Amino acid sequence: MTSEEIKINVEKALEEIRPFLESDGGNISLVSIDDDKLVKVRLEGACVGCSVNQMTLKSGVEMTIKKYAPQIEQVINIA
Repeated sequence: MTSEEIKINVEKALEEIRPFLESDGGNISLVSIDDDKLVKVRLEGACVGCSVNQMTLKSGVEMTIKKYAPQIEQVINIA
């Protein structure tokens, strides 16, 4: 999978996740993909101060992104 295909798949994953975040007043945006393995995202809105955002990031966001792009090793939030 090329870097461009990985980016497209990560964006597809974020589109799948976004409605759930928006329903709670939050959002997510892609910051970068480093070495085709590390995805950096920015949680926005209500997600910024949410006490469960790390759980959301790992169990929801990272799991969904890996479903679309299995070579991704980690997803981190950039504040």
